[in-house]
Amino acid sequence: MSTASETFAGGFGGAGLLDRERIVAKPGFNRWLVPPAALAIHLCIGMAYGFSVFWLPLSRAIGVAQPVACADLTLMSALLTTTCDWRVADLGWMYTLFFVLLGSSAAIWGGWLERVGPRKAGLVSALCWCGGITIAALGVITHQLWLMWIGAGVIGGIGLGIGYISPVSTLIKWFPDRRGMATGMAIMGFGGGAMIGAPLADKLMAHFKTAESVGVWQTFLVMAAIYIVFMLGGAFGYRIPPAGWRPEGWIPPVTKKTMITPHHVHLRDAHKTRQFWLIWAVLCLNVSAGIGVIGMASPMLQEIFGGRLLGQPELTFTQLDDGQKTAIAAIAAGFAGLLSLFNIGGRFFWASLSDRIGRKNTYFTFFVLGIVLYALAPTAAHMGSQVLFVAIFCIILSMYGGGFATIPAYLADIFGTQFVGAIHGRLLTAWATAGIIGPVVVNYIREFQINAGVPREQVYDFTMYILVGMLALGLIANAFVKPLPEKWFMSEAEVAALQAKNAAQQAVATGSFGIGKGGLDGRAILAWAVVGIPILWGVWVTLQKTAALFN
Repeated sequence: MSTASETFAGGFGGAGLLDRERIVAKPGFNRWLVPPAALAIHLCIGMAYGFSVFWLPLSRAIGVAQPVACADLTLMSALLTTTCDWRVADLGWMYTLFFVLLGSSAAIWGGWLERVGPRKAGLVSALCWCGGITIAALGVITHQLWLMWIGAGVIGGIGLGIGYISPVSTLIKWFPDRRGMATGMAIMGFGGGAMIGAPLADKLMAHFKTAESVGVWQTFLVMAAIYIVFMLGGAFGYRIPPAGWRPEGWIPPVTKKTMITPHHVHLRDAHKTRQFWLIWAVLCLNVSAGIGVIGMASPMLQEIFGGRLLGQPELTFTQLDDGQKTAIAAIAAGFAGLLSLFNIGGRFFWASLSDRIGRKNTYFTFFVLGIVLYALAPTAAHMGSQVLFVAIFCIILSMYGGGFATIPAYLADIFGTQFVGAIHGRLLTAWATAGIIGPVVVNYIREFQINAGVPREQVYDFTMYILVGMLALGLIANAFVKPLPEKWFMSEAEVAALQAKNAAQQAVATGSFGIGKGGLDGRAILAWAVVGIPILWGVWVTLQKTAALFN
């Protein structure tokens, strides 16, 4: 037992408050309480997507009204300067740190999470994410960029990775009958975190802004305080089913002719299989295409349609004046908001659909439909059809989000559920890789096209066809995913030994009738309201901004 858990020891056969055996569900527990706990954590760490809302205010942290620019500022000197305002490019590196650390920490600590359980992992995630934001606030106060990088970027990034995978194996074990839907509900929260956090941050910065401060460090502290409450509530709301539990009346499907295995692959062997790397490629290629579009959604709409967005189709983007560019930037913000909604909704829709049509068929749909839509996008642009163009990318972003939500269930189907959280953690290195490939492909091809004299409204055409090629590779990789040979699976004795390490689990298992039974009772409704109300607020704010796109 760890030192941390010993501090909380007592009251349950000597088990500490954070220990895995302490959170085994008792008879009568409602499994619908677990997804809100996961959402409480994912909605908080999902603010990583929205951190760009701080870049412009921080770029004038010293000057407040007007940035204090230094002509000789380099990235290294920006880390230590106390007299010059930071550039947006310097601040943007924190975004890179977020997702590199997310993928690497999930891979490194995934095995630890499976051993200690989701409660302890959720607590560590809360301390890292909220503690990192607090350290970043100190970095703003002292105007030390390196402190912000270490705080929010590194420590916060570790919290992102651990928090992201904390509910995966737990939800899959609670919902063996609806694996896709369960993980879709939780991972939907990560996509929705920025939808709630970004407008909240805007309001807080406006409240705290003074003649001497842009209000960022105060906003950091308030958001860290809010997030720690929600994340601790989520961590202590986690429960795991006892070994061998299954929903009452549910019969596992016959697996001889399906992609779902009843067996389990050990963590030490998963990455040795061809299937792991094929699914790694599937996720990487799907995400690379989508993430490149997310990063360039606003400028892409502005440059392609230019004056059409203002009802003046004769004007190209380069012919617009500053006032007109400001106007279409607001419209493009609505486009980005609409994409965010489809990213979130797609996580639940596609993951739930995968329960019916299978994970492999779902990814087959992503790639085939994606190839058609990316190839069609330049045609929609040349036609000047804003509605068709927007519809194409809304569907594409729904599949981007759906890919994240479906992949844990895909892994559980192929590798079993015993180590799926840790295997998922290792697979997230594909996300970190895609976070480099996607933006590089889109951004650098765009710059190359502009430098070659290609009109702004045509600079994305070639990029779309490159992304079509990437999706075609993903389609091939997905086609080669087959059920694993028997040699990779653990023996029944080995699985039983892993699932029965302590007497507490077995004691609960023998009297487990009713665990997970029922739908939304009073406690479950309250838990869903706690996470649902902020989500609805975020949706409402986003829809208000999106209205400008159609006005």
